[in-house]
Amino acid sequence: MIFSCSKEEVVPEEIGTVVGDQVSLTDLQIKNSGIETNTLNNLDIAHKIMLSGQIDVPPQGMASVSAPSGGYVRVSRFMPGNFVKKGQTLATLENPELVQLQQDYLLAKSNLQYAQQDYSRQKDLNENKASSDKVTQKAFNESQNQNIMMKGMAQKLTAMGINPGSLNANNIRRTFAVSSPISGYISTVNVNIGQYISPMDKMFDIVNTGDLHLALKVFEKDLSKIKVGQKVFAYTNQNPTKKYEARVFIIGKDFSADRSVLVHCHFVDNSLALLPGTFMNAEMEADSEEGIVIPDDAIVTWEEKQYIFEEVKPKTYKMFPVEIGNAENGFTELLNFKEENKS
Repeated sequence: MIFSCSKEEVVPEEIGTVVGDQVSLTDLQIKNSGIETNTLNNLDIAHKIMLSGQIDVPPQGMASVSAPSGGYVRVSRFMPGNFVKKGQTLATLENPELVQLQQDYLLAKSNLQYAQQDYSRQKDLNENKASSDKVTQKAFNESQNQNIMMKGMAQKLTAMGINPGSLNANNIRRTFAVSSPISGYISTVNVNIGQYISPMDKMFDIVNTGDLHLALKVFEKDLSKIKVGQKVFAYTNQNPTKKYEARVFIIGKDFSADRSVLVHCHFVDNSLALLPGTFMNAEMEADSEEGIVIPDDAIVTWEEKQYIFEEVKPKTYKMFPVEIGNAENGFTELLNFKEENKS
């Protein structure tokens, strides 16, 4: 039996050394780790204020719809989520008392014509001393009373969607329509066919999402840093990476019980698919100031403290504890790093 063997050349591995809070690395370790060194710079870093709030709509963008008079629901066409236009019929109600109101209006209108003619006759007779002042005054009062009654009932009919000017004995009806006061999406529906609705009952809620804004809660300590026109970047908890840009347009003038003020912001993009009431977090940029900064990747967190490595001599690095401040555009401010330590 013949055995053969071969010798392989063994290259000794280069090993770095650690002494205290300093570490010395070999050229190979620096190359493999991709370590780079650079000098610290001064940059303008904006202060960021973290806020929370929700999507809101202005008062004119929300409407609660009720019936001007009681009645039974005969038609209800819409469900939550449907879009309706201003003036569009939402439901049809039936009320037998509506017939009586129209009848009284037509009678008052007829009586007014007679009362006006009678007053005109009595006035002419009075001028010729053929009628007393008392009779003439009574005719005038009757004419005024009938006019007041007719106009009062005309307003009631108008509120119920009936045009008094076109009303006659041939088109008296017992149903009336409930229409939408604004354009928007129906959020709640509280009626069903056959239900009796009183003027106190809320039938529909409508929200106009075309004027959404962001209402943020700002506490007293940060209020002085807020100005109209400031940038705000908001995001939801479900998708924190998607930022919605907005601008401050109203700053509240009174404090709530928790010493906070509502700040309202308009979104730059008005076509956002956000729902009123959605909870949002936001970052607001306050006044910027110059400071010593370092790239975010150069900061190491260990035992809940932050450190950077300082090159004290070639290929030797010292771990230096730092206090970090604001971060922006990939750079973080160092609060406790003295100017004379820059090299």
